This record gives sequence, C-alpha cells and structure tokens, in this order.
Amino acid sequence: MNAENTSHRNFAKYFNFWNLVKYGSMLLLLVFLVYPFFSVILHSFLSADGKFTLESYKIFFTKQYYYRTLWNSLATSGLSTVFAVVIGVPLAYITSRFNVYWKKCINMLIIMSLMSPPFIGAYSWIMLLGRNGLFTNALAKIGIITPPIYGFGGIVLVFTLKFFPYVYLYVSGAMSSIDRSLEEAAENLGSSKLRRVMTITMPVIMPTLAAGAIMAFMSSLADFGTPMLIGEGYKVLPVLVYEEYMSEMGGNANMAGALSVVIICCSTAVLLIQKYVVARKNYVMTALRPPVVEELSRGKRILLTALCMFIASVAFLPQIVVIFTSFIKTNGPIFVQGFSLESYEKIFYKLSKNITNTFTFSFIAIIIIIIFGMLLSYLVVKKKSKISSTLDLLLMFPYVIPGAVLGISMLVAFNKPPLMLSGTAVIMIIAYVIRKMPYTIRSSSALLYQIDPSIEEASINLGVSPMRTFFKITARMMAPGVFSGAILSWITTINELSSSIMLYSGKTATISVAIYTEVVRSSFGTAAALASILTVATILSLMLFNWVSKGRVSVV
Repeated sequence: MNAENTSHRNFAKYFNFWNLVKYGSMLLLLVFLVYPFFSVILHSFLSADGKFTLESYKIFFTKQYYYRTLWNSLATSGLSTVFAVVIGVPLAYITSRFNVYWKKCINMLIIMSLMSPPFIGAYSWIMLLGRNGLFTNALAKIGIITPPIYGFGGIVLVFTLKFFPYVYLYVSGAMSSIDRSLEEAAENLGSSKLRRVMTITMPVIMPTLAAGAIMAFMSSLADFGTPMLIGEGYKVLPVLVYEEYMSEMGGNANMAGALSVVIICCSTAVLLIQKYVVARKNYVMTALRPPVVEELSRGKRILLTALCMFIASVAFLPQIVVIFTSFIKTNGPIFVQGFSLESYEKIFYKLSKNITNTFTFSFIAIIIIIIFGMLLSYLVVKKKSKISSTLDLLLMFPYVIPGAVLGISMLVAFNKPPLMLSGTAVIMIIAYVIRKMPYTIRSSSALLYQIDPSIEEASINLGVSPMRTFFKITARMMAPGVFSGAILSWITTINELSSSIMLYSGKTATISVAIYTEVVRSSFGTAAALASILTVATILSLMLFNWVSKGRVSVV
C-alpha cells in the first residue's frame, strides 16, 4: 500500500500541470525553433552533393559580391542608428522635461510610425522622392534637383525615420524616472544646464539609451522590405539571403544557410557587446523625486512644440501618403487627376484572399500566443528552474534573427517528411507565433512581478489546486499585461513581410506580400489601398492597446 502511494505521489510530482507545460513547451521549441536553425546551420557546411565543406563560407569571404553585403548591412544599420539617437534623444528630453503642447498626439504619431511596416515607408518615400515623386517634381519646377531616394541614402533615411521611435520611447521612460536630486546637486555646485545633461543625465540613462539603440540597429539589420524596394543594386544581407534561396536559376540553400549564419553571428555579437558595455556602467536610484516638468515661455513652448510635431509628422507621413494615394485615380502604373475607389475595387476583386489570409493567420497565431504566452511567462517568473531559464532564452532568441532567416530555416527543416509543411498556412502561423511571442512574454512577465505571491498561496491553502488557482485568479490578474502584449504581437503580425515572403505560396499570400508584389509591378494604386488597410488596422489596434493599458502607451 505504501509503495502504491509513493508511486502515485511520484506520478503526480512529475506529471502535474506545470511540468506538462514546461516539458511540452520545450519539446515544441526544440521541434519548431532549435531544429530548423540547426538544419540551416548544417546546410551551410554541406555541398550540393551532401558532403561536408566550407566552400560557401570561402565564397562569402573571398568574393566581393558577397562580403560587400555584410559591410552594406553594417553601414546602413550603423548610420541609421546614429541618426536615430541624434533625433530620438533630444526629442525625448524635450517632451519629458518641458511643458510642450500636444504631448499625447506627438507620442501617438511616433508610436504609429514605429508600428507600421518599414516597406510601407519605403513605398511612400518613392511616391514623394522617387524619380517621378510629388516632392521631386515640385522642387524641380523651382530649379531644385533632389538626390534620388534609391540606394544607400534612401535606405538610411527610411530606417532612421522608422526606428528612431525605439530610442525616443526608451529614453523618455528613463528621463521620467531619474531622481531629480542628482541634477539639483549639480546645479547647486554651479554646473550649467548643458553640462548637467552631459555629465549627469546622459551617463545615468546610458544603459536605457543603449537598449533603444540596439533595438534600432537590430531592426534595421534584419529589415528586408526597405532595401529590396529602394536598394536598386545596393544589396544588404537579408536581400541576398532571399535572392540566393529564391533564385530563378535554382535556389542555393547551402549558400543561403551560410549567409543566415553570418547574420545571426553579427546580431548576436552586437547584442553581447551592448550587454558588456552596459554591465560596466550601471546606475541604481530610488526615483522617489522624479524630475519636474519645466514651464516654458509662450514663444519657446510654441517653438519646441513645432519642432516635435514636425519630426513626428515626417515620421508619420508615409501613412498619410498611402491613405491619400489609395483614393487617386490610376491609369496603369500612373496616377491621374481625380479621386475614385477604383483601387479598392480592384483589391477586393483580385486580392481578397490575401486580406482574408492576413487576418485569419494572425488571429489564429494570436490565440496561440495568448495561451502559451500566459503559461510560459508564469513558468519563467514563478517557476524558476534550469529548464524555465532555457525556455526564456529560447523564447527571446527570435529577437536577434531576421524574419527571412527564420523563413529559410523553416523551409529547410520542413520541406520533407515526416513534417512536410512548406507552402501551407500552418508553417506561416508557426513562424508568426515564434517571431511575435516575445512581445506577449515580456508584457506578461512584467505584470507577474507585481502580483503578490500570497494571493496564490491563500487560494492553494484553501484547497484549490495550483492549476485552478492559476486560471481562476492569476490569469485574470495577468489579463491586462497579456492583452497589451498580444495587441502589439497582433500589429506586428499583420504587418509581417520578411518571413511571409519566404514562406508563402499562391494560396497563402498575405497583404504584406501583395503590397510588395504590387509595388514591384508598379501597381501603386492597389499597393496604396492594401497599405491603407494595414494602416487603419494598426491605428484601431493601437487605440485598443491604449484603452487596455489605461492610457499608458508604451511598446517597450
């Protein structure tokens, strides 16, 4: 009898709900994340006939056509990150320290510019500064010849306007939490305002600033749509990965695998360098006395408000352009005078499947993300162990990998039995879940740290099982954080291009894929109409997020 009871207790210990979640999640991540990346790394060391070789890496590091793309990627990402810091830090300082007008409007415009897909920004700037762009033609009439938007300069411009909000949002939060006694002490010692900012404020916010800058750098390094649309021969690594794998002459999975490994190594190296730099300089403060918002004179207040609104409006301009141009009449690839709904009629007639696919796939992915995000964040925060720490590491890994690399790894892994998933909706949904779950994990984990564990303990002491306690009490308390993260996951999922372009088939194409193909075909009216649908969906989602988060708008 005792042996039977012991056996039952051991069974209950190892096969309880949380152990099933833990080991089941680990198994799924091994199959759908670790195995695909192991497969693509393995392919990078194989020849066409399946023998071990370093030929792909030799080609990359010896042929200028290949290794130059690495330099191009680092150059565009590095320079756009510098410009993002130059724009984001002063803007964050002004909005957090001075009583400028319309702060909420400025914040919303900046967040909207961040949450829209970068390739829409590229398309919009083609409409404005392309060879036949609105601004290009207007300036040419008064004798001003503008440089083309295509190539290196255009990529840096789009990346800067797209990703400076990361720096702005991170630094705004840090600026608002600095203990003002530090700056007051420097002021009492006779330090000027500029010197206080450079010697006190900037060093204190440096870890946060580095986090925002690294987000901007990694996002631009991983971006596929912008350089593909406006690069015009200026190739970067994600574009080369796509071209190698999708070549019309027959894809080279081995070379694409080697390029993917190079991108992952670069991303990981940059992340480790950032962590090392931040670890050397870390500051802790109580923030019991947050900075006081300085009252400006009317003239200075209007001037700074105008500056902030100008930057936010320029960043948001692509969304305005796509909505406006979606209602202009077209004659083939040319916009003509007059307005109509012709472009919308075309997309609902020809591309309705793409619209349906986008929202269907994203909805299914979000349901999975909510369920697993809630369970896994609880495991990571409340059930600490070596396995939960490993889960946390694996779940955050998609942060450092481009979507094109994820797409290739899944195609390489699941293009043959027993899991033949390539070309199906399933593989796209899995890619969305893996790539977008970190948003929900982070927001849920942040809220879990604030929940008093005594609440759960009281429920369990009253005889309620841990599983029922979680779903009846903890899950309800986690709901705001879970839904906030899920909305952000939803926004980025409906806008996803880089993994979709690798994984889609004729039956599973999404809006983002359709926009890209329509721009390539010079069907700018239908591209604008499709982009407008994404923009409106993004705006509505952000309004919902703002409501769920009680007006505390933040995406970082």
